[in-house]
Amino acid sequence: MGKRVAIIGAGVSGLASIRACLEEGLQPTCFERSDGIGGLWKYSDHAEEGRASIYQSVFTNSCKEMMCFPDFPYPDDYPNYMHNTKLQKYINMFAQKKNLLKYIQFETVVISIKKHANFSVTGQWDITTEKNGNQESSVFDAVLICSGHHVYPNLPLDSFPGLTKFQGSYIHSREYKGPEAFKGKKVLVIGLGNSGSDIAVELSHMASQVFLSTRSGSWIMSRVWEDGYPWDMVYITRFRNFLWNSLPNFVSDWLYAKRMNSRFKHENYGLIPSNRSLRKEPVFNDELPARIICGAVSIKPDIKEFTETSVVFQDGTEFGPIDLVIFATGYGYAYPFLDDSIIKSRNNEVTLYKGIFPPPLEKPTLAVIGLVQSLGAAIPTTDLQARWAAKVIAGSCTLPSFSTMMDDIDEKMGKKLKRGFGQSQTLQTDYITYMDEIASFIGTKPNILWLFLTDPKLAVEVYFGPCSPYQFRLTGPGKWDGARNAILTQWDRTVKPTRTRIVCGAQRPQPFFHLLKILSLCVLLLAFLMMCY
Repeated sequence: MGKRVAIIGAGVSGLASIRACLEEGLQPTCFERSDGIGGLWKYSDHAEEGRASIYQSVFTNSCKEMMCFPDFPYPDDYPNYMHNTKLQKYINMFAQKKNLLKYIQFETVVISIKKHANFSVTGQWDITTEKNGNQESSVFDAVLICSGHHVYPNLPLDSFPGLTKFQGSYIHSREYKGPEAFKGKKVLVIGLGNSGSDIAVELSHMASQVFLSTRSGSWIMSRVWEDGYPWDMVYITRFRNFLWNSLPNFVSDWLYAKRMNSRFKHENYGLIPSNRSLRKEPVFNDELPARIICGAVSIKPDIKEFTETSVVFQDGTEFGPIDLVIFATGYGYAYPFLDDSIIKSRNNEVTLYKGIFPPPLEKPTLAVIGLVQSLGAAIPTTDLQARWAAKVIAGSCTLPSFSTMMDDIDEKMGKKLKRGFGQSQTLQTDYITYMDEIASFIGTKPNILWLFLTDPKLAVEVYFGPCSPYQFRLTGPGKWDGARNAILTQWDRTVKPTRTRIVCGAQRPQPFFHLLKILSLCVLLLAFLMMCY
């Protein structure tokens, strides 16, 4: 009989973890506080305690070919970027197809997770849950925490002088559900992230005036890229990743800024990031530049102070009277059922090996799935994390020593700080590099050279085409027989939902030739610098 594994949360991370445990012969029990699966993507018309919350108009920022479970493509007719209801439907399809629902205990809240009395020997955990007012305690051999990081809002009220005397109202973006209640009002949105820009754009169609305050600016990127293809199908490729990582930092920074500025000059819109965050991840919004140029949204700097009815910005300008302030200031990491020292083992920082395992544990029987953030999609990332974690729990994979894990954490932290990522972004990582690293631990990383020797057609698509999730079920443990065909037909599924009126043959993008142009620019730049010296 396999080890008993408790899984906290039935969002995409929890579902991936259930399936991974079953693949390793483990016995999963998933505890979900709501009455259904989906986590973040299970929309509710009000913010619920202990659950992630989205607004009604949310669409995905990753396209369907890049954000699927690696052995479960979306239906051909699904749009490339989906409304949250479409994604929730897909999540339900996956859970039913893989027969996962029977392992979930719904409307069950996890109260506490504590080390068992003989944890140092067994690695077991005492878990207390509550359902319908009745508490129950059980012992599990391992725990996978899949409760996400969009639950507990970061509301830094102390950072805004004068807010206590402000007579208007304020909310966190977590409480925002739609624009109807803001008709004719003057609204200030604080925070230029995906949520802040979405909300500002949506409000600009209903509110009388919308200001969007940003501390450090951001790159704004469209979901639609070259030749009308999804941005991530064109941008997230192995060849581009290799090229970017091979260049000196100042060259790749220059190319990154040039690429981000190719759609419009960010400085003309007050959006360009400050020098210290030049390589920060972009914000995806197709409408924001149009709303700015039409005067429907005004970009402002950081806030100096609030008065009773208005706000004063760092540039000395004042906006008022304000009816409402929306704080789109992100979320904090919190696991109230778990001792903080397990996850934050040093200086109150989240200290996890590869963003998953707490190094100090005597036994590697607890893992956090879905906390790492990258430019890539969450679903394939959590799927790979869960597979590795399940193998560690089952004993087919082992972790390195405590000192080796801590050295790796320090090295990753140093690189991120050197490239300008702040302490608040220490769990951000490069998508392809991270995925390949985890895949190598479980034996599923594609061998590009071998592919070129044995299957050149597939190799070209894997290396020069999008780094789609199917690549990580192409070989090794958990291999999916349909992975090769899924990779070779991914562009067909990409164009199908948009080709509702056939006018000519669809042309596939040519990432190889585009990247050759980038490489040529790099060579010219390096030649120029060598001449200068």
